[in-house]
Amino acid sequence: MDSIDPKTLTRMLQGARGGDDGALEVLLGAVYAELGEVAARLFSKERKDHTLQPTALIHEAWMKLEAHIGGLEDRAHFFAVASQAMRQVLADHARGRLRQKRSGQHDRVALGGTFGALGAVEIDLVDLDDTLSRLSKLHPRHGRVVELRVLGGLTIAEVASALGVSDTTVERDWLMAKAWLRTELWPER
Repeated sequence: MDSIDPKTLTRMLQGARGGDDGALEVLLGAVYAELGEVAARLFSKERKDHTLQPTALIHEAWMKLEAHIGGLEDRAHFFAVASQAMRQVLADHARGRLRQKRSGQHDRVALGGTFGALGAVEIDLVDLDDTLSRLSKLHPRHGRVVELRVLGGLTIAEVASALGVSDTTVERDWLMAKAWLRTELWPER
């Protein structure tokens, strides 16, 4: 993923916090492609007629992000909040479709090779959101690690920076969270 230089993004965030009128527009332009890559990854195995497209996901997540720009400190923090916003948008959309269809089938998202031995897996978005919420209640940091790694696409180092912990702590949390999620989401495997 071609990413904007972390120092440049931090300066842009500082400008936005400082009241620079054009800073938000410049910031969106600078991170749009990277947000697009995250959205494209989330939609890579979606059906063609999906009613929410990656561009709409970026725009809806951006609207949620704008309210928090003043509190964002750096690239890792920005993408941590962005991944949370995307998760909320996707889950809200899936729940809305369920209410409309009343069929019990939710939208699904592909998780690539995220879960190791399981290989590429697909998960119901509402199930993923509900399961992450349960994990976050049990172990808040584990929930954030999963959200940042799976939905945000952040590296171990970026997650560590966003959460203010060591890489080793994130690696340990990631292993524990993946094991817990495997048990909760795919008990038969």
